[in-house]
Amino acid sequence: MRTRCVMTLRRAIERYHELLTPEVAAESQALLDEQLLSRGLFFGDRALCTVLRPRLLLGEQYGYVQQRCALLLAAFARALRAALGDPAVLDQFGLEDWERTLVEFDPGFREASPTSRLDAFYDADAGPLYFTEYNAETPAGLAYGDALSDAFLALPVAGDFLREYELRPLPARHGVLFPLLDSFRSWRGAREQPRIAILDWREVPTYNEFMLFERYFHALGIPCVIADPREVAYDNGRLVCGDFHITLIYKRVLLSELVARGGIDHPVIRAVRDRAACMVNPFRCKILHKKASLAVLSDERNAHLFTAEQRDAIDAHIPWTRVVAERTTVYQGDRIDLVPWIAANRDTLVLKPNDEYGGKGIVLGWEVDDDTWSDAVASALEAPSIVQRRIRLPTEPYPSFVDGSVQFTDRMVDLAPFVSHGRYVEGCLTRLGTTPLLNVTAGGGSTVPTFVTARR
Repeated sequence: MRTRCVMTLRRAIERYHELLTPEVAAESQALLDEQLLSRGLFFGDRALCTVLRPRLLLGEQYGYVQQRCALLLAAFARALRAALGDPAVLDQFGLEDWERTLVEFDPGFREASPTSRLDAFYDADAGPLYFTEYNAETPAGLAYGDALSDAFLALPVAGDFLREYELRPLPARHGVLFPLLDSFRSWRGAREQPRIAILDWREVPTYNEFMLFERYFHALGIPCVIADPREVAYDNGRLVCGDFHITLIYKRVLLSELVARGGIDHPVIRAVRDRAACMVNPFRCKILHKKASLAVLSDERNAHLFTAEQRDAIDAHIPWTRVVAERTTVYQGDRIDLVPWIAANRDTLVLKPNDEYGGKGIVLGWEVDDDTWSDAVASALEAPSIVQRRIRLPTEPYPSFVDGSVQFTDRMVDLAPFVSHGRYVEGCLTRLGTTPLLNVTAGGGSTVPTFVTARR
C-alpha cells in the first residue's frame, strides 16, 4: 500500500507543477502577495510563504500521522502523571526551582497542555516519521495556517488543480477554541462566556497571528483583547487590561520570559494562583514542554511507565534522546559511558538546550569542528540540555516564481501536528527550509498550508 500511496502522491505533485505555466504562476503569485498583505500573513516583517505549492498528503498518510501521534500523546500523559506523583521522575525533566513551585498548582482542569504541537519529520516516500520536539507551552501557527489555506484555495493554480484533484484543508483554530472553552468551564464550574486576553509582548513577530485570533473570537461573540503583560493589573480580585476584565488568559507569552521580566509575583501569576483568572496553557505545561520530555520517553530506565504498544511507538518515532549527564545508558543495545560517547560521535548527534525556542542554542554536530563540539558538550553539562540522534530530513521540490519564471528548489520539509486536549491531532503546520533548522523564528524558511488530496 505504501508504494501505491507514494506513486499517487508523486503524481498529484507532478500534476500541480505541470499546471504552473508562467502565466498561471504569475497570476497566482500576484494574488498570493495580495492575500499575504491583506490577511497580515507576516512573521515580523517577513512574508510567511515564499512558494506556490502547499504541502500535499494523502488521506491514508494523514490518518497514519494522527494514529501514531495518539499513541505517543498517551505516553506523554503517562510520563506527566508519573512526574506529578514522583519527585525522582520530575527531576528528569530539568525544571528550574521556580518552575517546580508553579507546577504544583492545580489549574482547575485536567490537561496540562490543552493546546500543543508536536514537531516532526515525515518522509512520505520512505515512510519514517520522527518526532524531535514537543511544544507543549505556546504553540504558534494555527491561525496563520488557516488563513494560508484560504489564500491558497483562491489561487488560479489551485482552481485548475481542483478540476482533477480534491484539496481538503486541515483547519486548526477550533482546535484551540474548544480546549480554551472546556478548560474555562471546568475551572469556573459553569457554562459561562469567558473574557479572553491573548497574552504576549506587543513586539513579538507573531503579533499578526494574535490579531487573526482576536477577529476569530470576536466573530464568535466572545469578548477578547490582545494584552501585553506590562499592561495588565491585578486589583481587588480582578485581572484587567485597561478597563477590560480578563477571566481567561490565552497564554502565548513564555513563562520563562514572564518571570524573567516580571518576577514570580507578576500580576498574571498572582491572579492565576488566586483563581481570579483561568490560564491556558497552565503552569504544568512546562513539564512536557521541556525538551527532556523526549528523553524521559526514550530512556530505558523509564520503560516500565509505558504500555508495550507505547514503547513500540516510542522506539519507532522518537530518535534516541538523553539528558546530557555523567552516567551510563544504552544505545542500540550497547551500554555506553554517555559524555565520552557524545564527545566521540558528533557526526551523528544534535545538542539542544532544554528550554529554548526558534532554534536557539542548537548545535548540529556534523556542521562544527571538534573543538566547537567539545565546548558545546561542556556547556551542555553546565545547563540542562539533551542530546539526540541525527535523523535524515525529507526533501520535496517546491516552486517559486522568480524574475518571471517558475523555479523549482528541493527544500527540507517538516510536519508539525497541532494537538487538542493533549490527545488528538487537529490540523498541522508545515515549514520548508534549505538548512537543517527548519524554523521561521530562526530566520529562514517558509510556511505552507497542508492539504489532504485525492484524485477526483
